[in-house]
Amino acid sequence: MQVSEPITVALRDLAGGDKTAMERLLPHVYAELKRLAGHYLRQERDGHTLQPTALVHEAYFRLIDTSQPDFHGRSHFLGVAAHVMRQILIDHARSRNASKRGSGQVVFSLDESMDTPHKRDDTVIRVNDALQTLETHDALKAQLIEMRFFGGMTAEESAEVLGLPVQKVRSELRVAQAWLKRELDQRARPQK
Repeated sequence: MQVSEPITVALRDLAGGDKTAMERLLPHVYAELKRLAGHYLRQERDGHTLQPTALVHEAYFRLIDTSQPDFHGRSHFLGVAAHVMRQILIDHARSRNASKRGSGQVVFSLDESMDTPHKRDDTVIRVNDALQTLETHDALKAQLIEMRFFGGMTAEESAEVLGLPVQKVRSELRVAQAWLKRELDQRARPQK
C-alpha cells in the first residue's frame, strides 16, 4: 500500500461531498501543511503574531468551508492550501497596516524579500497587489509565483499540479519573476 493512497481516497471522497473526508485527510498532510506554514512565516516580519500551527488551523477551517472542492491530488491540494495561507497572511497584514498603507515605500529586491524575513507588513501587501495585477495579464505566471515563493513548491511539483513540462514551468517562472521584480520596483518609486 502506498503512502499517498489514503490521501487520494480522502480527496476523492471530499470531491464527492463527504465533509468528514477533510478530517481523514488532515493527519496525512498535517506535517506538510505545517512545513508550508513555517515557510510562509519565515518570510514574515520578526515578531509576527501568527505561529505555524495557528496558520495551519485557520487554513483548515477555510478549506472545510469550501463547497464541493475538487482537488486533483496531493500537490493540487497543497497548492490550494498555500493560496489559502497566503490570503490569511495578507488579511492579517492589511488589518495591521490599514492606517499607514502606501506611506514610506522603499525599493527592495524580490530575491531578498523572499529569502529574508519581511520587516514590514506592507511588503506582503505590495507583493500580493503585484501578483493580482500579474494574474490579470497572465494567470499561469501568477500561479507559478505563488506556488514557488509562497507555497515553497519545486518546479517539478508545480509541473505535476498544472500538467505542464518542467522546462515550461521553469521558463514561465523566470519571466514571471522578472515581471514581478519590475512591477514592484515601479510601485516603490516615489510618484511625481
